[in-house]
Amino acid sequence: MNEILLLEDEQSVNRGICFTLEKAGYQVYACVSIEEARQVLKKHQPQMYICDLTLPDGNGLDFIKDVRQAQNNSYILCLTALDSEMDFVMGYGAGADDYMAKPFSLSVLTLKVQAYFGRAQKSFSSEIMFGRIRVNRDEMRAWKETEEIFFTKTEWRLWLLFLDHPNQILSKNQIVEQLFDAEGDCVEENTIAVMIRRLREKIEEDPARPQYIKNVRGMGYILRKTSDM
Repeated sequence: MNEILLLEDEQSVNRGICFTLEKAGYQVYACVSIEEARQVLKKHQPQMYICDLTLPDGNGLDFIKDVRQAQNNSYILCLTALDSEMDFVMGYGAGADDYMAKPFSLSVLTLKVQAYFGRAQKSFSSEIMFGRIRVNRDEMRAWKETEEIFFTKTEWRLWLLFLDHPNQILSKNQIVEQLFDAEGDCVEENTIAVMIRRLREKIEEDPARPQYIKNVRGMGYILRKTSDM
């Protein structure tokens, strides 16, 4: 089972993250202080760390530095109420891989965790096939059989989001938050239907009767493989 060390001193936030990630199938070691986290590390070697930076018994940046020196291949995601550019620079300098500023969405946090463990557990080849579509992630290119598909940057990110979460319902809010969080360019929720339509026009044989990206009424969208693929 994939293991995560959670270091967050705010009890309600700690419980919410722990419950959400354990429900998603992860082993979470929930800590409220640096000392407690150090005790956990004497017995376990988690692959991922989710760390607050403001803690009752020290600076989270110092803890991150120690973790990075001891486990260079671990993944460290910082939670912080500090959102200035300098705070981010200091965090990345200490060895953090990613940031989420409070308040944050638990659904986006879960997507980040799933994406990391998905990359860690299976090495994606540069090219993958989904139905009749061939995708080269390294070159950011795709083909429907022999015809190349030309995506905009946002369409490409949306298509990869679905590819990374096949058979999983993604709500409009999750899609908006993930696309916004990826590069900081805000996408309004009411544009998602338009984006999905444009993506379908490029990947579907019949966009009016989609076989790849399907609507789930009242919930969002899902990428499914059909039996004839």
